[in-house]
Amino acid sequence: MALLGAVCVGLAKSGFTGISLVSVFLFADLFGAKNSVGLVLPLLIIADLTVYPAFRQHGSWKPVWKMLPPALVGLAVGYWVLTVINDEQARHGIGLSVLVMVAVQLLRSWKPLAFDTMAHSRGFGIAAGVTGGMATMIANAAGPVIQLFLLSKRIPKMELIGISARFFLLINLLKLPMNIQLDLINWDSLQLNLLLVPAVWLGIFSGRYLVKKVPQRIFEMLVIFFSVLAGGRLCFF
Repeated sequence: MALLGAVCVGLAKSGFTGISLVSVFLFADLFGAKNSVGLVLPLLIIADLTVYPAFRQHGSWKPVWKMLPPALVGLAVGYWVLTVINDEQARHGIGLSVLVMVAVQLLRSWKPLAFDTMAHSRGFGIAAGVTGGMATMIANAAGPVIQLFLLSKRIPKMELIGISARFFLLINLLKLPMNIQLDLINWDSLQLNLLLVPAVWLGIFSGRYLVKKVPQRIFEMLVIFFSVLAGGRLCFF
C-alpha cells in the first residue's frame, strides 16, 4: 500500500493532480496522520526535482513570487496547528483538507460559471494562497486548489504545469526545515523514503504515458469518488 501511495505521488506530478489526495489518505492511514506528513515530503521533493527540468522551459518564476506571500502565511498557520494538535486531530484535519480540495474541484466541474466568478474576485488569489499553504503544511494536499487558481487565470496547460512545478518545488523545500523541527522527518522515515523512491519514479514516467491515453474526465471523477471515501474515513472513522 505504501508503494501504491508512492506511485500516486509520481502520477500526481505527471499531470493527474487529483490523485495526490489518494496518496494523502494511504500514507495517513498506514503511518498515522502527523507522521505521514513528514514521510511524504521527501518523496514530493524528489518528484519535484525530477519533474521540474522537464518543464522549466514552460512558464516562469514571476507568478510564483506573486503567490508566495499568502502561501507563506498559510505555511506559518499550518506549522502552528501541527505543534498543538495530536495525531487523531491531525487525522481529522487531513480528512477535512481532502474534502475541501474535492469540493473545490466539484465546484469547477459542476458550476463553472460560479467558479469563474469566484476565481476572478479580488480576494480569491489571497484565499487560494493561504488555503494552499495551510493544506500543504498540514496534509501535503494543496495541488488541486493551486492548479485551479492558475486555471482561473486562463494560463495555457504547459505553462500551468511549469509554474506549478516551480511553486511546489520552492514550497516543499521551505517546508523541509519545519518538518525536521517537528521531528516528522528523521532517520527512520528517510530509510523508508529510500525504499519508496523507485515507485515515485515509476508513477512519474508511467503517468507521462497514461495522461495521453486515459480520458481526463473519467479519471477525474474516479479520483473524486475515492477521495470522498478517503476524506470521509479520515474524518469520521
